[in-house]
Amino acid sequence: MNAKRKILIVEDEKDIADLIHFNIFKAGFEATLAMSGNEAIEKAKNLLPDLILLDLMIPEISGYEVCSILKENPSTKNIPIIILTARGSEEDIVKGLESGADDYITKPFSPKILLARVNTIFRRTPKEGQKENDILKFESIKIDQIKRKVFLNELELDLTFSEFEILRLLVKKPGWVFTRAQIVNLIRGTNHAITDRSVDVQIVGLRKKLGDSGNLIETVRGVGYRFKESD
Repeated sequence: MNAKRKILIVEDEKDIADLIHFNIFKAGFEATLAMSGNEAIEKAKNLLPDLILLDLMIPEISGYEVCSILKENPSTKNIPIIILTARGSEEDIVKGLESGADDYITKPFSPKILLARVNTIFRRTPKEGQKENDILKFESIKIDQIKRKVFLNELELDLTFSEFEILRLLVKKPGWVFTRAQIVNLIRGTNHAITDRSVDVQIVGLRKKLGDSGNLIETVRGVGYRFKESD
C-alpha cells in the first residue's frame, strides 16, 4: 500500500501544483504543498516526508539552494529529492544532481512518467519493517541493504541516494561492465533526462568518498564502469 508514503510538493505555480497534487493523491500517496523555498525547508524538517518533488524556480530561495540545505541537514539528508522543472539543459541537470538531487524531470511532463519515477524511488527505499536479504561486502566496504548504510573500514559513509544505488549495483556484480545508460536505467528506470556527464558526476563523488578504495570503481574507456573483481 502507498498510503503511508508522504510526498512534499514544492511548486509555486498553482495550476502545476494542483496537477501534481491530484495525481499524487489519486495514486494513494499523502501530499503536502510548499510554495516557496523557506516554506519547503520548514515543512521538510517538520514533516520528514518520504520524497520531495522540487521545482527550481521558486520564491525566496532557489530549488538548488533548498536541495543543498536539506542534504546538509542530518534530519533531512536521506530524503530523496526529484527536481521537477522547465530548466532542462545538461548544465542544469548536472547542477541539480551535484546539489544532491536523486532524479530530474523536465516540464512539460507526463503524470504517468512522474508516478513511474516516484515509484522507482520508493522501490529503492524500503518502508519501515521491509527487509532485504543480505549485507554486501567487498574488501573494506560493507553495504547494509536493510538500513541503507555503507561502511568503509567500519566507518559509516554519507552517500546520496544515487551514490548508494550505483555502488550497490556495481558491488553486486564485480567485473561486470555497465554502460552509463544501463546504470541510469537499472537504478531509476528508463527514459530519464540524465546525460553521460551526470553519471560521471555521481562516480566522481563516490570515488572521493571511498578514498583509497575509490580505485575499485574502474572506468572502461568508451563504455562505462565496473567494480574490480577479487584477486
